[in-house]
Amino acid sequence: MIINRTIDGEEKPLYMDGGLYEQLTTKVMPSVQKKDWDWFVVIDGMEGAGKSVLGFQIAKVLDPDFTHEQIAYNANEFIALVIKAKKHQCIVFDEAFTGLSSRTSLSEINNLLVSLMMEMRQKNLFIILIMPSFFMLDKYCVLHRAKGLFNVYMRNGKRGFWNFYNKNRMKYLYLKGKKFYEYNSTKPIIFGRFQDQYMINKGEYLKIKKKALHRKRRKTKGELYKAQRDILFYVLTQRYNKTQLEIAKLCTEEGYKIDNTAISLIVREKIRNRIIDRALETEENDTKEDDNKNETLKGNAPPKLVFG
Repeated sequence: MIINRTIDGEEKPLYMDGGLYEQLTTKVMPSVQKKDWDWFVVIDGMEGAGKSVLGFQIAKVLDPDFTHEQIAYNANEFIALVIKAKKHQCIVFDEAFTGLSSRTSLSEINNLLVSLMMEMRQKNLFIILIMPSFFMLDKYCVLHRAKGLFNVYMRNGKRGFWNFYNKNRMKYLYLKGKKFYEYNSTKPIIFGRFQDQYMINKGEYLKIKKKALHRKRRKTKGELYKAQRDILFYVLTQRYNKTQLEIAKLCTEEGYKIDNTAISLIVREKIRNRIIDRALETEENDTKEDDNKNETLKGNAPPKLVFG
């Protein structure tokens, strides 16, 4: 179907899958605008498949005033946009995990998402997270907060295809496919196509995105060193019973100044992440048991509220 949206003062047509448009306008928008919810969805796929293009099209339907100024390319920009956002606005976190090679960097983004969840809910925001693979997300975000996943892919070298997994199927996909990043372990609930239409100022977007990705790549080596340092602090305290004060003193003797308070914060964060993983492990095991009994994953007709 064709809908019209205004871009830089000029009205332009958008070609969108009719089923997708119906779900967005009759299910998603009312749930956020009238029922005091938020809507946090993930779009992933290989580079060049069109993740951002689909994300901006969805954003433009949910928030007709959406522009390139509502796109974040790093954690600080995302925080700022969420804090200053007005009710019912849409924010896109574009390529949130791209260029981040260390596990520490991934954890920081995941922790950021978790910490901002309450703010997103209070402002009833539409949040679209665009990333290489949703398997990089923290379990909490997937199992408890994300409403669904669009997996964008190419067919015979042509882009413009998507599969959608609702909350339930996304959960099963995450638990069953995470080890090998395998998407065939669970069937999508619906699928569709989209066209290569940027529903924002394309020139401005590409210019800003290029600079943002360049900054991320320059930080990669430093983030790797930081991750190695944090793991070393954790091992020294937990396995070798060194105090934070002792570690700080050793670092000072080697010409690296860091106070024991900073070391304590680093170690506590490591411990916290491990506790969360253990707690979620129980839910994962329970879900796997339910998997054998679940009939909704055997090709039954999709429920009326697909995107809820």
